[in-house]
Amino acid sequence: MPLKLHVIICSTRPGRVGPSVARWFLDFARGHGKFDAGMVDLAEVDLPMYDEPVHPAKAQYEHEHTRRWSKLVAAADAYVFVTPEYNYSPPPTFVNAVDYVYREWNYKPCGFVSYGGVSGGLRATQMERLHVTTLKMMPMPESVMVPMVASQVDAETGQFTANRYNESAATTMLDELWRWAGALKPMRA
Repeated sequence: MPLKLHVIICSTRPGRVGPSVARWFLDFARGHGKFDAGMVDLAEVDLPMYDEPVHPAKAQYEHEHTRRWSKLVAAADAYVFVTPEYNYSPPPTFVNAVDYVYREWNYKPCGFVSYGGVSGGLRATQMERLHVTTLKMMPMPESVMVPMVASQVDAETGQFTANRYNESAATTMLDELWRWAGALKPMRA
C-alpha cells in the first residue's frame, strides 16, 4: 500500500495563488508515483481560531471541527505545505492548523512549497520548519521555492506553470519525503 501524502494549501485569503501552485504540485506528486497524494485546502477545512479547552496532546476534542481535522491529519504519512509568506512570516492559518492537534503529526515528515516575491517565501518556511519540530515532525531541508510567483501564473486562467527548477526541486523533495515517511513508519505504529 503506498504511503499517503497530503498537499495542504495554507493560504485562505481571497485572490490567493496557493490553489494553482498546489494543483501543479499535486499533479507532479501523483506523477512521481511514490505516494497516494491528495489535496487539503485550509479554506475548506475552515478551522476557527484555536478553541479547544484541553491541550491537544491529550486528544480530548470537544468540537466536531477538531475531530474532523484530527482524522484528516492522522490519515497521512507525510505532508507538503504549500505556503505563502506574509510580512516575513507564515500565514496565521498555518500556525492555527498545526497547533490544533498534536499526536496526529508525530513522527511524520513534511516538505514545503513556498511562493511569494523575491524571497519566494523562504523566510516563512524557515519559521514553519522550526514550528513543526515541536510537533515531532521531520521537516525536509529540501524544498520548492517559487520567487516572483506572479510571473508563473497565467493572468487569464490563473494556472501556475512550473519551470525546470521547480520540477527538479519537487523531485528531490518527494524522494526525500518518501524515504523519511517509510523510515518513520515503525515509530508511528
